[in-house]
Amino acid sequence: MRLCALFVSVCAALALAGAARSGLSLGVSEDRGKGNPAVFFATLNDLGLTQNRASIVWDPAQPDTIAGQADIQHWLPLAQAAGIRVVFAIAPKHARDITGSASAAAQFAAFVAHVARTFPQIKDYVIGNEPNQPYFWLPQYDAAGRPLSGAAYEPLLARSYDALKGVDPTINVIGIGLSPRGNDNPNARSNISRSPVRFLHDVGVTYRASRRTKPLMDSLAFHPYPHFNTDPPDSGYTWPNAGIPNLGRIKQAVWDAFNGTAQPTFAESGTQSMSPLRLELDEIGWQVAIQPPLAGFYTGTENVPTIDEQTQAEYYAEVIQSAECDASISSLSFFLLEDEPDLARWQSGLERIDRSLRPSYTAVKQTIAQTGGTCRQVMRSWKHTKKVVLPRVNWGKLKRKSRNTRWSFVAGAGEEALYRAGIFKAGTSKRTIARSLLRGRPRPILAARGTIKARTRVVRFPSRRLRHGRYVFAIRMRASMNTTRTSLVVSRVIRVGAR
Repeated sequence: MRLCALFVSVCAALALAGAARSGLSLGVSEDRGKGNPAVFFATLNDLGLTQNRASIVWDPAQPDTIAGQADIQHWLPLAQAAGIRVVFAIAPKHARDITGSASAAAQFAAFVAHVARTFPQIKDYVIGNEPNQPYFWLPQYDAAGRPLSGAAYEPLLARSYDALKGVDPTINVIGIGLSPRGNDNPNARSNISRSPVRFLHDVGVTYRASRRTKPLMDSLAFHPYPHFNTDPPDSGYTWPNAGIPNLGRIKQAVWDAFNGTAQPTFAESGTQSMSPLRLELDEIGWQVAIQPPLAGFYTGTENVPTIDEQTQAEYYAEVIQSAECDASISSLSFFLLEDEPDLARWQSGLERIDRSLRPSYTAVKQTIAQTGGTCRQVMRSWKHTKKVVLPRVNWGKLKRKSRNTRWSFVAGAGEEALYRAGIFKAGTSKRTIARSLLRGRPRPILAARGTIKARTRVVRFPSRRLRHGRYVFAIRMRASMNTTRTSLVVSRVIRVGAR
């Protein structure tokens, strides 16, 4: 009787589920709830959630087998009755399943098409999971330290896009499922990985080289977990990694990678686009400390510093409100609904292991009820830049006027940038300075070049005496991820030597 009542409540909640803001779906990324689907979908309806991302694993040993097919066929009608948008995330079972065979990408794409034909009611597919992380994709680099994962993932996404659109052109193909972090170090002691900004760059380079005339994806999946589990939502990452406060960094990386190609980029403030790329934040969560009375339900040892339950509740409410005010975000899914029992895995659920409700359950429910999925603050706008992000220069050391000075100044940027700097006679036009720092002609009196690694550094010129006179110092920066983006900064006039 209880299950029947719950199923009735699922159906009755359908109107509420449809009342949420159409531009933003809120849900969970969860597989374990399908063991009791009526209760699971009733819980989502109680929360006001309208989406569930479920995973399907592709096993090259059984390339045509949909694991758990019978179970999926059982619970999908319940999801539909509850008004839940189901997203299938399909990924290879092992990290080398795609790169270990020349035919694997084609087999994977055929499998994705097979799933789409088997379940025609599913219109949303994530292709892969965190391919910039070695746990899910290998190799990340070759023996010489050159990045491989982005270049190897791109044809998989392209084949899968074509396969899914061949089954149903209305299917929403969701790319990548990016991890928010990567160390970009092929010689690291552990977790040899690729940062999200550089991974997008690598995918773009491969896409352009392929001369493909069709898109790769309709949406981009991104997992904006905090840098440290104890970080609040407004504490982001340094470039080239990214979290909730750094979504503009991801959007710029997509623009750098695909602008001018058949692959759409994100819509921008004040512009119109027929089909802009959409952003799906399909995994986010904070792990919490286990309450002592429930310790016996868990096994293993916790592997990250945790936060308390009330803090988690506050963070989840903040994340919803933030996502509601970014029109490019089409969905947000918390990972998970219910804790995993192994402490080495994830205890980030809205429910504890015994299905009792955490404060985050109430916070999510109340936030959705209060906002209705609409922004109650100020909608955030975004526009790509054609300049270097946050170029900055401190000319302070130029106050010294000795002819024997080892001239230098401090420069920085909000991203990695290549630079050329020069000293010129006062009165040299900016156009001439820009040409000199681009082509080396005419030659500056003194020159320097190097790389700014998303922070400040001292730009030093060769040790050489300057004649008495008036000079200007200049630096031209080029974004390393897109060298067409440049910024030129010229100093005030500096008098050297006697007046």
